[in-house]
Amino acid sequence: ILIPKDRQAKDTLPFHPYFTVKDGFAIILFLMLFALFVFFMPNALGHADNYIPANPLVTPAHIVPEWYMLPFYAILRAIPDKFGGVVAMFGAIGVLFVLPWLDTSKVRSMRYRPTMRTFFIIFVIVGMILGWCGAQLPDAPVIGSFKTFILIDGDLNSYLWLTRFATAYYFAFFLIIMPLVGLRETPLPIPATISEPVLPGGDAEKG
Repeated sequence: ILIPKDRQAKDTLPFHPYFTVKDGFAIILFLMLFALFVFFMPNALGHADNYIPANPLVTPAHIVPEWYMLPFYAILRAIPDKFGGVVAMFGAIGVLFVLPWLDTSKVRSMRYRPTMRTFFIIFVIVGMILGWCGAQLPDAPVIGSFKTFILIDGDLNSYLWLTRFATAYYFAFFLIIMPLVGLRETPLPIPATISEPVLPGGDAEKG
């Protein structure tokens, strides 16, 4: 968005001290959270089986990767074919590298794109679901003692099928929803000055 010359003085701030203080505050909050895990909960995001010495003659019953790889591990297990699962897992990571070319909207901020914002919120929830599914046994029931039926190669009430539904939305978000919504969605009007969404009446000088 180009800022008119007559509004540049009102709509800009010097980098220091405004942005340095803001970034410094965020860094302090991150370090506090980081120290909480390092010094007080070092095993909170780990798995107890990782401390068992490996036995080359025995395959572990349940392999759980680190927490940040759980969504991609769930995608790997969602496809019965080994090669297809590997392709899907690396595809889920690789699609993030072409994200700028998949977003076809000229408006980059989702503040003015309510439809895309809704799909993105669903995507965040789906990402957390994939992370949860990656830490569970694929054949375990999602809802205990709730009987359904066998669909292809697994019970419908299992983490296997929940993962497959979440995986389908994961790829659909990047390859279908994002390009199409960017072309079809009508964004909200963009204010002529950044003071309009912040100050009453949109006049920074009167505020």
